[in-house]
Amino acid sequence: MFNLDEIYSVSDFVKLCRNSIEQNIPLCWVQGEISNLSRPSSGHWYFSLKDANGQIRCAFFRLSQRKIQFSPENGMSVVIRGAPTLYEQRGDFQLIVQQMEPAGVGNLQLAFDQLKNKLKTEGLFALENKKALPKTPKTIGVISSSNGSVIKDIIKVLNSRYPFADILLYDTIVQGENAHKRIIKALQAADTSNRCDVIILARGGGSIEDLWAFNEEELARVIFNCKTPIISSIGHETDTTIADFVADVRAPTPSAAAVSATPDRQSIIYQASKLRKQLQDFISRSIENRKLSLNLLQLRIIDPSQQLQRNAQKLDEYEIRLFREINTLIDLNQTKLQQLNARLRNNSENFIKEQARQLSNKVGLLNLLSPLNTLSRGYSITHDEQGKVLVSFEKINPGDLIVSQFHDGKVTSKVTKKEDN
Repeated sequence: MFNLDEIYSVSDFVKLCRNSIEQNIPLCWVQGEISNLSRPSSGHWYFSLKDANGQIRCAFFRLSQRKIQFSPENGMSVVIRGAPTLYEQRGDFQLIVQQMEPAGVGNLQLAFDQLKNKLKTEGLFALENKKALPKTPKTIGVISSSNGSVIKDIIKVLNSRYPFADILLYDTIVQGENAHKRIIKALQAADTSNRCDVIILARGGGSIEDLWAFNEEELARVIFNCKTPIISSIGHETDTTIADFVADVRAPTPSAAAVSATPDRQSIIYQASKLRKQLQDFISRSIENRKLSLNLLQLRIIDPSQQLQRNAQKLDEYEIRLFREINTLIDLNQTKLQQLNARLRNNSENFIKEQARQLSNKVGLLNLLSPLNTLSRGYSITHDEQGKVLVSFEKINPGDLIVSQFHDGKVTSKVTKKEDN
């Protein structure tokens, strides 16, 4: 038989186990492989840590993640420091993670590698996105600390190499917590001012922790989006940061950055001298060419008297040609006129002959119809003294004088008697 006082409820028993675990098992470092990683919207991480023979549930709450720089992934080997406990609602044994480090590589180095691969995949390091540096900058912006030796080295090199440019220092802290936000603020101020032709982002050497502000993703994206060309010079020659990869040009040292940003004064002087010599040669050749052209033009100039003589000769030639053309035209028209006269004379003679023939025909016809011709056959025409032809004896009275017209003359008679037929 059992004692009722020894019977626990489930929740009491689980609570007893949890207390026992938390009181007797200290914080532990445990190494294993991440699996079943979950990241809900709360920001907490839940995963299993396993090896070949076992696994344990783990919870990594958001407030404990502040110092972690890399992003855990399934299959990643890590070392975690956590407190063992029992999750009462499910009765699951688990570790509450307080710290996490990648196994075999440092936390910061892993975070650096992860961000580098991410930004490279997005094209932030691509050469086609790099902006060209100006050949002769008028103003150079420098993002750095005013207290370090970096700005002094840059000024020294610029004064020696290219003293023609103005230098604008945008003072900022270059390491420590939230240093990248101060750097971003200075960088954006320089870029939006529209005063800088090129910007140098620089600081001295240090550990990866000291340089970490230049490995922040937020700063990398601001550098990429700047419209002003940026030269990055972070740390020593062997140091490399994310900012170096995103910048348009990476210089191994701050002094080298000043060299990259400017042309060499001696080189400029040499180029200016060379251009001056080329300009002098060009001017000399141009003058000689103009002299030659002038001489040629002088040879082509004609004396006015000679020009007048030539023009007079041409005028005479035109006059002779004109008279020749006129005479030719007159001869041609005279020939045409003679031809027309001949045709007119011939046509007139033919016309006269035709008219004479027609007249002869009409005269013959008229003679046939003429009264005189009738009279010649023994007929006569009688008319009164007034010349009125008498066609009836009724118009004649005794005692009237009448005139008889014969073909060869006329006779005047006095009527003594008239008789009716």
